Amino acid sequence: MYAIIRSGSKQYRVKKGDVIHVELFDALPGTSVAFNDVLFLGGANGAIKVGAPTVSGCVVKGEYLNDVKGTKIQAVKYKRRKNQYRKFGHRQTYAQVKIVDIVG
Repeated sequence: MYAIIRSGSKQYRVKKGDVIHVELFDALPGTSVAFNDVLFLGGANGAIKVGAPTVSGCVVKGEYLNDVKGTKIQAVKYKRRKNQYRKFGHRQTYAQVKIVDIVG
């Protein structure tokens, strides 16, 4: 069984036991979280439920593990003939969530 959930402005295809990186939210590491925006639910026997816009009565439960940082993105600002060059980087912080159960 798998589900497509919406967290923040992104969609994730998850199944039981997956570890995903989502945008940060207000929770402490070790607590349980629930994703109520289930857009699609697919069963092992081929049965599916498509939401309009969400599937009613379906909840994906997870456990908030910790905060992780993504890969570093480097960018450069450059102005020609002005001897101006600036290099900077950014690492986005994500919440690491383990999917415990899909109820639906």
